[in-house]
Amino acid sequence: MTLRNELRAHHARTPAKRPDVGYGRPPVEHRFKPGRSGNPRGRPKGAKNEATIIAELLSRRFEVRQDGKVRTMSLLEAILLRFAEDALLGNPKFAAFLLNRKMLAESSEPPAIAVPDSNDKKVLEFYARELEEQFKRGDGK
Repeated sequence: MTLRNELRAHHARTPAKRPDVGYGRPPVEHRFKPGRSGNPRGRPKGAKNEATIIAELLSRRFEVRQDGKVRTMSLLEAILLRFAEDALLGNPKFAAFLLNRKMLAESSEPPAIAVPDSNDKKVLEFYARELEEQFKRGDGK
């Protein structure tokens, strides 16, 4: 008999010591206890994601001297103001960027739809309120 066959016969005779152990099933003594997390420290409170950091950065206010007067504005407003000035100086890239942003901002507003006075209007209003509540709660995507 070959070594391989001997090993197969040996494994067939010996019962498995831990039949419940394998991929995705660690030994019982190493499993998480009920009520315990696998990541006990978790994400620290106050940790910010990239979108939050960018939003805070762009909303930061500072003073800008404009036409000899000091004016307070957000960073986003200052950037867009600079783009507008460059567009006025004849740079078509900045003009196109600003016009595209304007069209995008206007298109995000829901269009007004004429709905006849009936139950359909009530259903649509109810559905619109439900969607608004979902997005306020953060359920909507």
